[in-house]
Amino acid sequence: MLKKTFLLAISLFSFSLISHAEATKQTEIIKIDRIVAIVDQVVITENELADRIKSVTAQLEKQGTELPPPAILQKQILERMITDRLQLQYASQTGLRVDDNQLDKTIERIAGQNKMDVPAFKKALLEDGIQYRKFREDIRNEITLARLREREVDNRINTTESEIDSFISMQGASNSNDEYEISHILIRAGEDTTPDDLKKLRAKAEDALEQLQAGKDFSKISASFSDAPNALEGGSLGWKNGSQMPALFLDAIKPLKAGDLSPILRSPNGFHILKVTDRRGGSSPLVVSQTHVRHILIKLSEIVSESDAKKRMDGIKERLDHGEKFEDLARQYSDDGSAKSGGDLSWVNPGDTVPEFEKTMNGLAPGEISNVIRTQFGFHVLQVIERRSQDMSKEAARIKARQEIRARKSDEAYQDWVRELRDRAFVELRLEDKY
Repeated sequence: MLKKTFLLAISLFSFSLISHAEATKQTEIIKIDRIVAIVDQVVITENELADRIKSVTAQLEKQGTELPPPAILQKQILERMITDRLQLQYASQTGLRVDDNQLDKTIERIAGQNKMDVPAFKKALLEDGIQYRKFREDIRNEITLARLREREVDNRINTTESEIDSFISMQGASNSNDEYEISHILIRAGEDTTPDDLKKLRAKAEDALEQLQAGKDFSKISASFSDAPNALEGGSLGWKNGSQMPALFLDAIKPLKAGDLSPILRSPNGFHILKVTDRRGGSSPLVVSQTHVRHILIKLSEIVSESDAKKRMDGIKERLDHGEKFEDLARQYSDDGSAKSGGDLSWVNPGDTVPEFEKTMNGLAPGEISNVIRTQFGFHVLQVIERRSQDMSKEAARIKARQEIRARKSDEAYQDWVRELRDRAFVELRLEDKY
């Protein structure tokens, strides 16, 4: 009996050892997700960061862009995720949302651009290893961020007539009809940066310039060093007219040939390095496409909810579809000042209207009536009456000047706004934490 009891004990002990070994093995195999950043009310996990790195890496490799070291790429992408999360939180807190109906239409348009219907597009995404649900939410976030920028930055940009006069005058005086294809590296240093930190940042810029002068790829150095929003895209700013650039940049690149690098430039934003990829003479005379358009607007207010306004506009659209005159319904129902003239906005130039309105307008044939669209002003239905092209003129030159000034102001204001949002937020980085 004693012998049997002893054998049983040995057996149980052996089973215990095997079970413990198996449990240990499973613990070693299964890696638990962890938090790498806390951004106000949300967190970013290591798995989320890894997924984004995988996506960005695939995109950069597809473009033929040389990748920066993994640690730097990880840091760059995490910072981009942090600013995106902050903006999405702010959008949610301020009531900015993208409804499912608009999201579905956007995805239909993307599928159409790829010459597919939605079911085929879903299948193609799955074959590329992309879950449709995640793709859908990514598109929702992209629309939200675009709307947020428009609301918080773009719609608050004002361009004065005196600014346009100065722009045109500088264009003539500086021969800034020359165009430059440039790339840009920014080592950010604010006005409140301490002298010791300023020395370190200057040394960082000098290191970047030395590597570039030694023949290193600009896009890789940009991804590794630059604090500019387009760092991971190689820092390319595309083609710029001389008058579109700050005087600091223009003065530095004027004597440069294609392929040359600027010295390190200092501005209130930090240290800059520019590369002239190519340059060319002034462009041919500008031809402006103008659109004669009219619209009906139902505004939102404290007594008119979004759903009520949408319902009213849907009713108006239905009546238009049944042949009622556009101008009559505009006079009767539109909340815009153009109502008394049947909704007629006369000739509209590029950039005169908000992006959603202009995009819809540009997609219509003369005589065609749009679907109901939403802008920050409310719900619209619009109709293109006719189009014309105008040769270059003083008026067209002013239009172009206004657009270029607005684009430059918008980019600067957006970067400042995002930086302020980041500075106000609680952000705790845990990337270096160990298990």
